[in-house]
Amino acid sequence: MEAVLEKPATGTAYSAIVQKQRDYFWTHATKPAAFRKKQLNKLKAAFAKHESSLLAALKADLNKPAQEAFTTEIGITVAEIEHYLRHLDDWMEPERVSTPLFFQPGTSMIMPEPYGVTLIIAPWNYPVKNLFGPLLGAIAAGNTAVVKPSEISPNCSKAIADLIKDTFDPEYIVSIEGGVPETTELLKERFDYLLFTGGTEIGRIVYQAAAKHLTPVTLELGGKSPCIVDTNINMDVAAKRLVWGKFQNAGQTCIAPDYIYVNNKIKDKFLGRVKHYIGEFFGDADKPSDDLGRIISDRHFQRVSKMLTGDILVGGVTDASQRYIAPTIIDNVTNDHPAMQEEIFGPVMPVLGYDSFDEVINHINAGERPLAMYLFSNDSKLKKRLMNETSSGAICVNETMVHAGQPNLPFGGVGNSGIGAYNGKLGFDTFSHQKPVMVRSFLGDVAQKYPPYTSGKLSFIKMASKFLLR
Repeated sequence: MEAVLEKPATGTAYSAIVQKQRDYFWTHATKPAAFRKKQLNKLKAAFAKHESSLLAALKADLNKPAQEAFTTEIGITVAEIEHYLRHLDDWMEPERVSTPLFFQPGTSMIMPEPYGVTLIIAPWNYPVKNLFGPLLGAIAAGNTAVVKPSEISPNCSKAIADLIKDTFDPEYIVSIEGGVPETTELLKERFDYLLFTGGTEIGRIVYQAAAKHLTPVTLELGGKSPCIVDTNINMDVAAKRLVWGKFQNAGQTCIAPDYIYVNNKIKDKFLGRVKHYIGEFFGDADKPSDDLGRIISDRHFQRVSKMLTGDILVGGVTDASQRYIAPTIIDNVTNDHPAMQEEIFGPVMPVLGYDSFDEVINHINAGERPLAMYLFSNDSKLKKRLMNETSSGAICVNETMVHAGQPNLPFGGVGNSGIGAYNGKLGFDTFSHQKPVMVRSFLGDVAQKYPPYTSGKLSFIKMASKFLLR
């Protein structure tokens, strides 16, 4: 069977794919550390072999500059592979835990074991990183995997499918290309774990489909991630980092700073520096820059273009033929502005002024919990308030988006922005069932636990229960 289905498959064909993977999993071939490391090394070699085709696909679908594409998609994934290879032996070791006196003599441990056949559904905005990032966890944990690239980035979907086909046997890892019909059919199958990255509404559909089989899930979704700019900052560094994070991938990033709260005492001056760095990074808004990505589709272009209204300080220029939207700052927005109604996912920066940090906290807590939250400030009290008085998938202080590349931190949301997390050790844990194991000796058998029950036995159990968890 081919590793990539060239035509839409029937449910029967998908059932056969999943069954072959399940049969292969139960040969236990995927479980030894040597096998897992071999597959990770094969994937690392595949990235070197297919780098040019991946870069070309990212350019064709999203106009990603080579440096941005390598840094945020390919280079970071290869670095993660090396991280997994360095730590996998330790992660696979069962964790010994203490055994309370009541259960002695005996030993207890938590043993990570693979779930089995996993499904990874990837998005279009970071089509390489957000497919292979979760896949690394599935491989390291000893699972098989069906991966589904997004049809919205078709060149990347094809390049990924070619890499998978060239590297792995389909009973181990297989890529399924296609759109909604293919995904719908896949979701009818019973998988042992499912990870989806995408929008919240589609996430609900995926969650409902998984529930029919009681399949555990991780949902990486999105939301409006706020960025707060205090007065106590290095203004130039803050402005550069904000522009870099907001307009990377033309703003089509789930953890991009979505809207900006700036203290009114410095707002005009700060926005002046933001405007300066937009010009320094991307040039004249009337001339589309090769260093700025393009909107993925005509539909998304039209959606984001409708947000270009109000007090536009810079940008607002569009070119439908290229799906180009210039980096745009919209000042003095209100909550009813079009850019405040949904996650922007485009190069549009709505700005609100604030006088009191309380009003910012209250506004954030009145909405859904975001995937990320940003604060530029050297004020330790404000940092603590944001950490303790709000809820979000992550907080990043004096920087944007880089927390997602830190392999020792989980990446995930909360509430509407997601369920569960992955990244590094958390990726391994996500795709592993933490199986408790207790081994007891035949010595020290307690006669009082067995029927027939008596008042004397009950008295002994009541006394012994005081020592149960010591």
